Amino acid sequence: NEAVPEKLKDVPPNGGYGWVCVAACATINGHTWGLNSAYAVFLAYYLANNVFPGATPLHYAFIGGLSISQALIVSPLATLTTRIFGTRTTLLIGVVLETSSFIGASFATHIWHLFLSQGVCFGWGMGFLFVGSVGIAAQWFTTHRSLANGISAAGSGLGGLVYSLAAQAMIKNIGLPWAFRILAILAFVVNTSCALLIKDRNQQIGSSQLSFDYRLFKRMEFLGLLVFGFLSMLGYVVLLFSLPNYARTIGLTAQQGSTVGAILNLGQALGRPPIGYFSDNVGRLNMASSMTFLVGLFCLVIWMFANSFGVLVFFALLSGSVAGTYWATCAPVTTEVIGLVDLPSALSITWLVLVLPTTFSEAIGLEIVALNGGSYTGAILFTGFMYIGAAVFLWLVRAWKIGELEEM
Repeated sequence: NEAVPEKLKDVPPNGGYGWVCVAACATINGHTWGLNSAYAVFLAYYLANNVFPGATPLHYAFIGGLSISQALIVSPLATLTTRIFGTRTTLLIGVVLETSSFIGASFATHIWHLFLSQGVCFGWGMGFLFVGSVGIAAQWFTTHRSLANGISAAGSGLGGLVYSLAAQAMIKNIGLPWAFRILAILAFVVNTSCALLIKDRNQQIGSSQLSFDYRLFKRMEFLGLLVFGFLSMLGYVVLLFSLPNYARTIGLTAQQGSTVGAILNLGQALGRPPIGYFSDNVGRLNMASSMTFLVGLFCLVIWMFANSFGVLVFFALLSGSVAGTYWATCAPVTTEVIGLVDLPSALSITWLVLVLPTTFSEAIGLEIVALNGGSYTGAILFTGFMYIGAAVFLWLVRAWKIGELEEM
């Protein structure tokens, strides 16, 4: 049993209303990270059609990166509002911001409008919803904690699957502005309902809602975890946002491109619960490091040679099932390495460190493509090696942790 001994009296219920909270968290993930995954379809559309005069591929790449990094930047603020006003208020702030972002984007006429709406404002909304809900599942469980986290994280894959296909269909049939407005209505109704259903157990746990505890930086294993996250995100964002556009570069249609993006998200939805479930048995660090290594391997041996729709779908499903390993295992792995009491602070620091790679990785990916005259070979190598590097750092953390336990 790899669980870290906790100095806590509280015994989580391991079920009951906990499963309602897990379902609500999964649904919120579908309508935050899932909607964000569908940006790959918008990106391919923007790159193929001159929607905003004077905008370059780099501009569009930054919007996708911004939406993720802004979600992480507001995390200390969201942790603060959770401490002062409670979980529900934090979630509802997120609902208002996310809905506003889609409505704003539907009226955008210049690229900077899109930066502020689909990039910054959407990211802030996603951040409040994410921080408000990310720790909830773990509070209700001890025995099935990784499974609960895996199911919750699978929501983003299902959301990405549905909204990749829906966004493509809506853009084609009713146009870009109305596609945004319909997404706004859906996000508002669904996220508000979930915010009202979720209950936290912060008081029972005595959770330290400190936004920042600088002492964590003195712990080598924590620094190793940060590098694992940093490199994972450099690979993950390129993989998540590139496939629909890559499909076009090898001669496939926009519809086929959005299908490939949707299949990647289907892979994420199918892959995350088993990753969570087996983490509880195999060991969370073992599972996270080996799955992360697999993504890198799939990029180098399958994506590199994927020149047809069939092979690309196969790659999307296979890599998707393990691509989001970081998100499925982040909270349980950090809990194991750092402990439950310091978890909110450790996660707050982690989210801020991930701002850099998430902001720039898709831009780096598209720049590498541009430097190679439109070929994705360099970007694929970059993605694969980032994942493999991330796995190596997590193996080092595991070795450090084993050494520590032996000294005890």
